[in-house]
Amino acid sequence: MTEKEVYDLLCETGAIMNGHFKLTSGLHSPHYVEKFNVLQHPKYTEKLCRAMAEHFKDANIETVVGPVTGGIILAHETGKALNTRAIFTERVDGKMTFRRGFSLHEGERVLIVEDIVTTGGSIKEVIEVVKENGGIPVAVSMLVDRSGGKVNFGDIPGFALLHMNVETYEPENCPLCAKGEPLTKRGSTGKK
Repeated sequence: MTEKEVYDLLCETGAIMNGHFKLTSGLHSPHYVEKFNVLQHPKYTEKLCRAMAEHFKDANIETVVGPVTGGIILAHETGKALNTRAIFTERVDGKMTFRRGFSLHEGERVLIVEDIVTTGGSIKEVIEVVKENGGIPVAVSMLVDRSGGKVNFGDIPGFALLHMNVETYEPENCPLCAKGEPLTKRGSTGKK
């Protein structure tokens, strides 16, 4: 899939939203990506994950790992496309970890997948979990990199189906607030 095809699909499903949003970071933005608006459609999720898998078909991936929640769906579908195992990490007492009997063998080649990446903090935690459990993080694949190209995983290459540069503002300097545009809080802790 081209970036334009990915962008068009996310717009068509309402995953890319425009307005005035309060992000979980507390910052304000005129754009928001609601991944579950596209991930609720299995045929679209499969198509996106096939595109991610295609990029890594010759990388000898043994396992795909994603962080809970959206990463579970992406790991499963990407693993299916690569004919590999798919597992996920979860937070326990604030620390990313494997649970549910998930483990890696020494030297296991891992593709890490994530839905929307802004700072890459969660992915960096998953990379550490993979390394701590003997795996080799081969690459990171993202549905959307909304960092404007700023996200960096050190020596581990990153690939995104879509790159976005999403403006954010401190609440006290938000031009949308200055215009009096209604604010919508989004994210896993947000309510419309």
